[in-house]
Amino acid sequence: MLLKDKVVIVSGIGPGLGVKLAIEAAREGAKALAIGARSADKLDDAAQRIAEINPACKVLKQVTDITKPADCTAMVAAATQAFGRIDALINSAFFHGNMDYVSSANLDEWQEVINTNLIGTLRLTQAVLPQMKKQGGGAIVMINTMAARVPPPLGEAGYAASKAALANSVKYLAKEVGPDNIRANSIHMGWMWGAPVQGYFEWQAHEQKTTVDALKEKIARTIPLNRIPTDDECARAALFLASDYASAVTGAALDANGGAFMP
Repeated sequence: MLLKDKVVIVSGIGPGLGVKLAIEAAREGAKALAIGARSADKLDDAAQRIAEINPACKVLKQVTDITKPADCTAMVAAATQAFGRIDALINSAFFHGNMDYVSSANLDEWQEVINTNLIGTLRLTQAVLPQMKKQGGGAIVMINTMAARVPPPLGEAGYAASKAALANSVKYLAKEVGPDNIRANSIHMGWMWGAPVQGYFEWQAHEQKTTVDALKEKIARTIPLNRIPTDDECARAALFLASDYASAVTGAALDANGGAFMP
């Protein structure tokens, strides 16, 4: 099991990738999970689903808004007090913002996007570093997006800009904390089949007077694997970077998008 006996923090628990990261971490043998989200109901649902997969995995539920420094400090303190160590941090919390374009976006609206996806993520990361240094190492995984690698047909300029800045920050972070045996990596997701994307496809099918299957087939033709990866399998790819199997990997950017983007 990838994460046997590991203690893992997962931020951004929600209906899509966030909860799948926690569930798959439990499936891969994590000893304990500290899960964070802005709303308690999402944490309750995640804890129940984790218990169904791995009843032995201890779960700490912590309402956390990563844009608030006190929340980040509280999450790390609670996890450390409960479990004694933090082996991995999976930064999944994000705010997408509007579908917009650089040429026409309301740039004032980018501030919340950047404050969450870049600043907030780095706040939680900074909060966990002292404990990882104290215990002799750890792993940090930044959930990123293919939109930061290649502009998509849809307008995601603000979101992509914030994530591109995060991707560059990871390289600096990896170099800075490498001597402390702390690894930092990014994983870039593309289309992921799960609850959020399914909802989007259902809406688009209604708007375009077509079917969900027809839309899925259209997208699948742009992906070398000829299918849309699921959020479960993308979660497992992210957890690989948090595991000891990736002990020689830091400062890297892994593309988990079925080959839709190849650097």
